Amino acid sequence: MENQNYANPYPNSQPKKERKPLGFGLTMLASAVGVLIAGLILSAISFVISIIMTVVLLSSIGNDQSITVKDGSYVHIDLRKPVQEAAPSALENLFSNNETNGADVILKSIRDAKEDSRIKGLYVTVGGTSGLNWGLTEELRNAIKDFAEKKDVVFYGETYSQPEYYLATASQHIFLHPDGMIDFRGIGSQVMYYKDLFDKLGVKVDLIRPASCAYKSAGETYTMNHMSEANREQIHVYINSIWKHVSSQIAEARHLPLDTINYYADNLIASLGKDAYKNAMVDSLLFEHDVLQYTKNSLERKHTISAEKYAQAAPAEKHGGKKVAVIYAYGNVQAGENPGFGSGIYTKPLVKALDEAAVDDNVCAIVLRVNSPGGAATTSQSITDAVRRAKTHKPVVVSMSDYAASAGYEMSCLADCIVAQPTTITGSIGVFGTIPEIGGMLKNKLGITFDTASTNKNSTGLSLTAPLSPAARNMMQRNVEDFYVTFVSTVADGRKLKYEYVDNIAKGRVWTGTDAQKLGLVDKIGGIYDAIETAASLAGVENYYAVRFPAKKDLMTQLMQLSGNSNKEYDEYNFSLRQRFSAILWAKQAMKNKSHHFATFEEQFLSDMESLTAEPTLQARIPYYIIAQ
Repeated sequence: MENQNYANPYPNSQPKKERKPLGFGLTMLASAVGVLIAGLILSAISFVISIIMTVVLLSSIGNDQSITVKDGSYVHIDLRKPVQEAAPSALENLFSNNETNGADVILKSIRDAKEDSRIKGLYVTVGGTSGLNWGLTEELRNAIKDFAEKKDVVFYGETYSQPEYYLATASQHIFLHPDGMIDFRGIGSQVMYYKDLFDKLGVKVDLIRPASCAYKSAGETYTMNHMSEANREQIHVYINSIWKHVSSQIAEARHLPLDTINYYADNLIASLGKDAYKNAMVDSLLFEHDVLQYTKNSLERKHTISAEKYAQAAPAEKHGGKKVAVIYAYGNVQAGENPGFGSGIYTKPLVKALDEAAVDDNVCAIVLRVNSPGGAATTSQSITDAVRRAKTHKPVVVSMSDYAASAGYEMSCLADCIVAQPTTITGSIGVFGTIPEIGGMLKNKLGITFDTASTNKNSTGLSLTAPLSPAARNMMQRNVEDFYVTFVSTVADGRKLKYEYVDNIAKGRVWTGTDAQKLGLVDKIGGIYDAIETAASLAGVENYYAVRFPAKKDLMTQLMQLSGNSNKEYDEYNFSLRQRFSAILWAKQAMKNKSHHFATFEEQFLSDMESLTAEPTLQARIPYYIIAQ
């Protein structure tokens, strides 16, 4: 090849000397030094971040900046955030992706604001995302209706779910976005069934329930592909009971005939913004900016304060006299300890709270606030027994919210008084068991087979990979029959009714609060403040105040307990920076793994599959939640 001469672009530069490659040892040493330096840099960065996070956390603990409530203020209740029974813990607030309203905070804000001369009214915003169901909606609506007798209440939303619209009808002013919607179509209940899927997969489920419990339909979701007649009957009765109450209240509030309200729902002619205004379901179609201008110019709103801040700044309650301890129990009933976030009725902390309140000399009575569709049967018995013990010391009153069914009703039935909403779902006195068999699926779909060796005939009688043996099934059937007898007897004892009568209205059947009162399963219709008043009256105490029991733990205490650093003699400055940072990271991951709400059918499906195989065998729960849309 012919040599080619190229001009040197850097004439003053010296030709580079050829370098010999480093030996293996030197290469490894250089790499190790590089990794060490990088590790030191990352450690330094992490250390700085941990300091920043800890400083931020510590600065938030005990940071009680005074909040000023100005004259002419409106309390803003933002129901575009999901609502749960009680305000979330500090840990939930720190790591949750979504802010959550505590119904207890909202109710207190409304109650205090009514008598506060600085407050002119309420401004409530909705968006179809509150997740409200009918029992809690009824409670909030009654509070708003009471407030509206004295001061103005303004509702605004781009979208209203049916419970949100029902809530809004307690106010004097309902505004809707010009292109907004009201989801107004009556109440429907859909139950998801898995039998056909299981048939395709080769999974079989054995449903075991008392012979008389035809209405106990929870296990049918795994063994049928449609509603049983008994289940269809009970659902039809209770959703019609709820709708009859809701629609009549809406008709009265909007000054419309009841037939007209049902005509709107049947034909979907009051859902779109223009139709809703034309048919007198809303007062005007406005953008939020214009609504705020209206409240400022026409209703004399000068300032706005959030319900959360107002609850902190409201006039201090007079804390003379005795305490009425309010203990919250919401979610599915399950064994063990509460991890500190998410809903769930955990046996140990709830039993402990009842036992401690029972012997607290400063507590005159106990209100147990229940919002639960049920759960583990034997676990609920421990809570029921704790209620029995507490009653020997002082009055116990139950306040029912959306649900107090099955295990949720069992823990309620021994109370001295039961207070429920007309739309509460309760009863479902019964039990069932489900035993899945997945051997066929494992063999046909995955090629996995099993062989056994055993000492006795039924050593593998309850295996998930083979059908139940006749003896095992007979044992399980006796188990559910015995539990049902115990459940009915407990209700009969607590409600002072004959066993035969309770058995006749039980059978796993669900009732609304209205029907349950007629049947003697509930004493009064009302909300949590009615229950508190009743509890104090039963205790013979006139000078009292309600407190959440036990008091909520501060953030750092929760973090340390989650990370295994709990200390009875807790002092926030006793823990090292490393411990605090470790606790923060641990809790953040735990929160990430914790599911709070089912946003999709897929999430509900996965939850159902988990409950089928992971929960205790005996269950006392209802199989569905009403879709309150």
